[in-house]
Amino acid sequence: MVLKPPSDSITEAAYRRIRSDLLSCRLRPGEKLRISKLQADLGISLCAVREALARLTSEGFVLAEPQKGFRAAPVSVADLNDLTTARVEIECLCLRHSLADYGVESETRLVAANHRLKRIPLRLPGNPHQYNHEWDLAHDEFHSALVASCRNRTLLLVREQLFAKSARYRWLSVSMTSDERDLDAEHKAITDAALDRDADTATALLTIHIKETSRRVTESMDSAASSSGSRSMHADRTIGRLRAG
Repeated sequence: MVLKPPSDSITEAAYRRIRSDLLSCRLRPGEKLRISKLQADLGISLCAVREALARLTSEGFVLAEPQKGFRAAPVSVADLNDLTTARVEIECLCLRHSLADYGVESETRLVAANHRLKRIPLRLPGNPHQYNHEWDLAHDEFHSALVASCRNRTLLLVREQLFAKSARYRWLSVSMTSDERDLDAEHKAITDAALDRDADTATALLTIHIKETSRRVTESMDSAASSSGSRSMHADRTIGRLRAG
């Protein structure tokens, strides 16, 4: 007899797959999410898909519209600005809490995370417009290592949610900008300040680091808007290139 996995495991798998597709823009912002198509693509029950979408709705990744179903939350400059402001406040607060209790294990994790991040290219080799998913995972680990000693679990949960929501904009930042940014230097400076337990310098550098991504995406969309008359049109073309890559 073949044992079926528990229903909660199926729902969790559906949640993670759909969330990943949303963050990487494989499901494009504003796109209608058809439950039957998702069910067919994932090969699971409609009930599991609905539960996954309900969870993603509560987290702000999906919008539920009466009589219309679900669609991926859109991206916009206004949303990016709000997200950036919230991230700066929460990330810096978590970092201050973390540095107050930083120990050898936290230092080791941070140094290792920074080292790994430096060894992984931001863009896929041979495709300068394609974001490297492996880099994104290493980047997530680096920022998690910075706040690893924060004891406030609620703050950490909010930080994690905001960090995840910003993922689509990080993908857009790589695809919409061609000039190189010395991210290794930014990460090293933050690492050095954290290892020195210099909370003021570390949070100041982290603030600049977060805001720079926002600035680049906003400037790119504004530049495109002046020529095409539509920020969203440019974003749609960029996301289309991402998905094709």
